[in-house]
Amino acid sequence: MFSRRFVSASFVIAAAVLATGCASVNKASADADAQAKQFTPKPGISQVYVYRNETLGAALSMPVTVNGKLAGATGPNSFFKFDLPAGSHTLTSQGDTSKLTLQTEAGKLYFVWQEVKMGMMSGGSKLQSVPEAQGKKGVLECSLIQQQ
Repeated sequence: MFSRRFVSASFVIAAAVLATGCASVNKASADADAQAKQFTPKPGISQVYVYRNETLGAALSMPVTVNGKLAGATGPNSFFKFDLPAGSHTLTSQGDTSKLTLQTEAGKLYFVWQEVKMGMMSGGSKLQSVPEAQGKKGVLECSLIQQQ
């Protein structure tokens, strides 16, 4: 059985989480969203889509860096994309909690799923490279956010 103190503390924590609402991300225009979802490769560069197609951790904005520089921050059901030269690139999220190395080739598309991982007191994420078909499906479930 749970003690009254545990139940009360759990209720207060749950109420606080609900009161914070959803993470705020600025959505791009509908035209930009539709254009990004055409998945048109560009010769000479690789394109990376980072998406988060979950509502788990809705109150959390989760930053992603590429080679040590902020690339963007996702909210629930959102994605962003960026161009990279061919080569090896390191993506991180939540500081260095999640790290992914991508070896990219020019003219190809890459998809990274930012899976939300909830902990006892805060949320985290895990960056995962996914196959193109899975990535496109995930991106289509999301809205494009404005790059920072």
